[in-house]
Amino acid sequence: MPVDGQSLDLPAKPGVYLFKRNDERVMYVGKATVLRDRVRSYFSKNPDRAMIPSLVEAADHVDCIVTQNPSEALMLERQLIRKHKPRYNSLLKDDKSYPFIAITNEEFPRILYTRHPPEDAKIWGPFPDVGAAKRVIQVLRYEFGIRDKDCKGEDGCMSRHIGLCKGPCHDPDGYPNIVKAVIGVLDGDARVLIESLQREMDEASQRMAFENAAKIRDMIAAIHKTLSQQIIHSRFYQDCDAIGFSSHGDIGTVVILHTREGTIQGQVQYPLIHRGDIMESIALILSEHYASRRPPRTLLLPTPVSEWMEHWLTERRNGAIEIRVPQRGELAKLQAMADSNARIQAERNAKRKSGSIEQVAADDAANLLGMDSLNYIVCFDMAQLQGEERVGASVAMRYGRPLKEEYRTYKVKTDAPDDLRMMREVIERWIRKQEDWPDLVLLDGGETHLNMMRDLLNDLELSDSITYAALAKKEETLYRPNEAPIILDRRGRLFIHARDEAHRFVNRFHRKRRARSAIADPLETVPGLGAKKLQSLLRHFGGRKGIEHATAKDLASAPGIGPTLAERIIEHLH
Repeated sequence: MPVDGQSLDLPAKPGVYLFKRNDERVMYVGKATVLRDRVRSYFSKNPDRAMIPSLVEAADHVDCIVTQNPSEALMLERQLIRKHKPRYNSLLKDDKSYPFIAITNEEFPRILYTRHPPEDAKIWGPFPDVGAAKRVIQVLRYEFGIRDKDCKGEDGCMSRHIGLCKGPCHDPDGYPNIVKAVIGVLDGDARVLIESLQREMDEASQRMAFENAAKIRDMIAAIHKTLSQQIIHSRFYQDCDAIGFSSHGDIGTVVILHTREGTIQGQVQYPLIHRGDIMESIALILSEHYASRRPPRTLLLPTPVSEWMEHWLTERRNGAIEIRVPQRGELAKLQAMADSNARIQAERNAKRKSGSIEQVAADDAANLLGMDSLNYIVCFDMAQLQGEERVGASVAMRYGRPLKEEYRTYKVKTDAPDDLRMMREVIERWIRKQEDWPDLVLLDGGETHLNMMRDLLNDLELSDSITYAALAKKEETLYRPNEAPIILDRRGRLFIHARDEAHRFVNRFHRKRRARSAIADPLETVPGLGAKKLQSLLRHFGGRKGIEHATAKDLASAPGIGPTLAERIIEHLH
């Protein structure tokens, strides 16, 4: 069954998304700065790529993995594409890998910038910001003198003569300590180096050598950017699973992030009924997940598990297993990423459960009208008080639930004398901004409102595009074009809920407007009395008290006022 774009509930966070079949085959992997917005774009009327309609039709559901930032999403996307080789990613021609920083395993180790590091080298990366990675190598060579190439000359290379290499081929003393210091910086302990560079930058600024200070500032920025410790790829987890947990009430979710050879391979999620004991819930999922597969060498958990679970995992692995609750470093970041994804999935699962009752109401309403679905309803209502503060509002319902981000309020702009013409104006303004038509437009009103809507759609040539109905409060009667009225029973509870919600929303907006008017200067609310005329009037009468004591004749004699406006002023003041 194809993916229903309206039912997706993805987070507004960076990460990767995977279009999948029911058998968990990955059809497509993509990255996003905002997962919710990016995936929704696949279901627009005009997709930006020709393959999208076919992909949406072929996929059964969409999964996501949340990352800390878009850079991590970019690298995770590349790793997952290489692993799964999805059908709809096969047209990607650029399979160029991202670069690494490597320290070779030689008598005098070298630092390398490479896309294909030696197998026995220590590596860091990959780094999506190529320029920053290169600048970090330059800083490390400048500060420590670690070599970057073989030197076969008797007098050493140019780098040695200009101070970028300590020349271990000529004098090896102290070089192992240099390599150790560089490795420490690349492992994230860059505090001493950054403090040293900070002092150099301050000294350069005091000497007014601002160009040199700016270069050092850029070096510091490059170190921070490159050594931000990407979670997606790390030499610290070669065979490791990170377990995340979250719950909403009794809806719990456990997420297992799989990493192999330093790279996140994917995730599995398990929903469960959570009874309050986190250790028990996690143990339940671990026993199910690893019953059919070998546990990894390292297991990262949000909380300790019992001794019997540790013993069982060791037996399943048939060897030693390291179980950790990490508090700091890259392993802690990986486990926190698993927790974050569990939290997102738990929220989605809880929403699905709470939404089932509302979906039944939407299905009942559709059956009552003989429609295939009523998953998207927009309802309009109006409010005014003796012709003042004339406003309208619309509310939206998706799958029987209020969709607050699509609630709208309107101030009536024309001199429409009654509710019908006010509502016509508001609906026409809504139509002109709307891109997708709802399954039903519902009006708070009766047959006269229905006729108004018919005339409006005829004028806009949209009679065949929009389905509409009107709900009268008397006996909760639903009116539809060319159909007999329906007195609603329980099956029509969604219509009543939408109408009541629109009524509540427009009245709240109306009260706010009235409260604002009550504390406003009465003169500022006189129709036709603009700011310039008001200033002229104040000058003519010497202030507001003079205006309040003036007669209509006095006001009419003032510049630019006239008899009609004078009468309006008198009405508003008294």
